[in-house]
Amino acid sequence: MVARPIIHVIDDDEAMRDSLAFLLDVQGFEPCLHESAGAFLASIGDRAADCIVTDVRMPDMTGLDLVRRLKADGVTSPVIIMTGHGDIALAVEAMKAGVIDFIEKPFANEILIAAIGEALQSRGQPRDAHLDAERRLENLSPRERDVLAGVVAGKVNKVIAHDLEISPRTVEIYRANLMSKTGARNFSELMRIALAAGL
Repeated sequence: MVARPIIHVIDDDEAMRDSLAFLLDVQGFEPCLHESAGAFLASIGDRAADCIVTDVRMPDMTGLDLVRRLKADGVTSPVIIMTGHGDIALAVEAMKAGVIDFIEKPFANEILIAAIGEALQSRGQPRDAHLDAERRLENLSPRERDVLAGVVAGKVNKVIAHDLEISPRTVEIYRANLMSKTGARNFSELMRIALAAGL
């Protein structure tokens, strides 16, 4: 019998933990639930973590603090961050710290399952992410690169528009171009590409 991938879920909302536990179990994963980052760190020890799914805003230690701690401890398990709509700047910071993906709450079940699937696939794949990212950004115009730099800095469209002296609507068009030209399926994938390219 094949071992089920172990997915650690860290969220201070009990209802959310229970809901995710049911979803993961039904999808063939082995969920391990923790009500805080501290509880997760205390329980993990030498046990395997195929993937970690954590909320970004939690008391005591945030999801971002946890990512930094795991990185410092040499833990290489892929981490997915769940974030509220107002936490995009935090999510960007988390991507820079090494998070593999972030998803905005509320999210459809299939979005989380797809993110976990990609995270599990990404483990131990020796591919040159930097060269791949450079290739995907090579067709961007200078102005599209300017907009992408603003996005990576965690700025909202209105601020990017002000900085570049263009309209917010024009920024939206450039952002749509960024998605189609890079082949990014969502915002977090676009962030991964930009960060891998060193932007």
